[in-house]
Amino acid sequence: MKYVVVSGGVVSGLGKGVTASSIGLILKSCGFRVTAIKIDPYLNIDAGTMSPIEHGEVYVLDDGGEVDLDLGNYERFMDIKLTRENNITTGKVYKHVLEKERRGDYLGKTVQVVPHITDAIQEWIERAAKIPVDGQSGPADVCVIELGGTIGDIESMPFIEALGQFSYRVGSENFCLIHVSLVPVLNVVGEQASLLRLVTFGVFILTMSNIMWSNCLQKTKPTQHSVKDLRGLGLSPNILACRSTKPLEDNVKAKLSQFCQVPMENIVTLYDCPNIWHIPLLLKEQKAHEAILHVLNLTGIAKEPALEEWSLMAKMSDKLHVPVRIAVVGKYTELLDSYLSIHKALLHASVARRKKLVIDWIPASDLEQGAKKENPDAYKAAWKLLKGADGILVPGGFGNRGVQGKILAGKHARENKVPYLGICLGMQLAVVEYARNVLGLADANSAELDPNTKNPCVIFMPEGSTTHMGGTMRLGSRRTYFQSKDSKSAKLYGNRSFVDERHRHRYEVNPAMVTRFESSGLTFPGKDETGQRMEIVELPNHPFYVGAQFHPEYKSRPGKPSPLFLGLIGAASGELDNVLQQSCQESVVSRPHSNGKLERLYWKGAAKKPVSVVYSVCDRVCS
Repeated sequence: MKYVVVSGGVVSGLGKGVTASSIGLILKSCGFRVTAIKIDPYLNIDAGTMSPIEHGEVYVLDDGGEVDLDLGNYERFMDIKLTRENNITTGKVYKHVLEKERRGDYLGKTVQVVPHITDAIQEWIERAAKIPVDGQSGPADVCVIELGGTIGDIESMPFIEALGQFSYRVGSENFCLIHVSLVPVLNVVGEQASLLRLVTFGVFILTMSNIMWSNCLQKTKPTQHSVKDLRGLGLSPNILACRSTKPLEDNVKAKLSQFCQVPMENIVTLYDCPNIWHIPLLLKEQKAHEAILHVLNLTGIAKEPALEEWSLMAKMSDKLHVPVRIAVVGKYTELLDSYLSIHKALLHASVARRKKLVIDWIPASDLEQGAKKENPDAYKAAWKLLKGADGILVPGGFGNRGVQGKILAGKHARENKVPYLGICLGMQLAVVEYARNVLGLADANSAELDPNTKNPCVIFMPEGSTTHMGGTMRLGSRRTYFQSKDSKSAKLYGNRSFVDERHRHRYEVNPAMVTRFESSGLTFPGKDETGQRMEIVELPNHPFYVGAQFHPEYKSRPGKPSPLFLGLIGAASGELDNVLQQSCQESVVSRPHSNGKLERLYWKGAAKKPVSVVYSVCDRVCS
């Protein structure tokens, strides 16, 4: 097993996750099987109980793991399915060690950070790296490991020590460290001041025509100090990935090479790009893959990176100009990472329909009557955005704040025939809105929001825990069975009999009220295996009014958009009939092909044998 570790220095938020994902994509395009691990130094067992505003979205895996959003980037870029074991946290490691201590596994020894915690970290890495994540048997060839946080953070110290020991254990030919750092670009204020002083003293060395006031300098000192700190902790970077607003100049690379002791050819720039799909292409252009393969002694067996399809998709995304405007009405809109998978799923679908995505992020509470009195400008602006949207999406969430605004958004979409997609809580509130304004149940509500309501449209699931929050929801991949093939959602999924999607919820639509809803026109075309748990809700007489109890955004991929998001974008663009026709004509299964592209098996009509078609991502996207 080969290991590529991605660390970060100077400041947080440099894009280590995208860098790690891009490295994984490049190595996969070179013909290697790749897996990924994210190390998060916080004490939480997992991300499940963390606020999205503080930490970004909670990403859910097939096995029900609630993990850091970076694992979503790994899955989207590398098209793999990770497990909860692929997210290591300080809380998990200490819990594991303390449980062993309570069992007496350490035979009376004093349990310490070194060696017990560091050994546990190394064992976890080795164990998780061997888990197949690409649908094939056996372990991957390369494991990409992202070390969360910034070098120098006190909570990262045990992991850095463990990685130092790990690099020695596995050998230098099996361990490559890529350090992501910041090279800031500063205006030459100091130089301007110096020249002015020279002018003041009558020393005219340069004419004003030769003075470039707009010049900027790339400063290497932060990266130098970051690498110095890293070396002091026992790790030496093989490659530097420098974040900057523009490509590094040769003299800057030479300076970094000299002071950081990294070859110039192993220093790459991750400069600002129109979208993150360009990052793997940047790395390839600067031959980062060659540096990695050289360190790992894989040069002789690697293929040339096959990123032509990815490149076409990235360039096509930049050229899209026909807009589709989607209003996302949420309660965590102050941090857009709270809805990262939502954003990416909308992007995948809009690119597939060759539309330029425009998202209006609307705080749900700004749509409520209270905002009209307390902040009339925000209220007016929010409603203007909502009424100007081509489609409306109401994502999941917890708690009372913003709920009435989400209900109002659903009401607006239903009454004005605006395409609507509700996810998790967004689906539940669509049901509540329908009960209030169509069935006439004025006090209808969710038991989560009003435990005393006389008309609970949404109830607590019997198997849920009322005492513990972490890991106690209905989580992970669950099967939804379509009740008929006439619904829009069934057609979007290719008229399959069932679909597996990821869940994260404690409450569900009250099965006792389903008959009443259905008799008034609200349908539930998707249910669980028992037929008692509502998974999909639709209004048949609406252009597109769909709610899903599951989270379809988690399985959306570039070139393979989520069907429900594709339906929303299609409806918002006035092209839903075309989308449904394309989806209904084919039942499709995708699998990797030996030439690095994808093979899709099509079942057309009553054919018993599938037709095999090998195609490129952009052939599918552009069709």
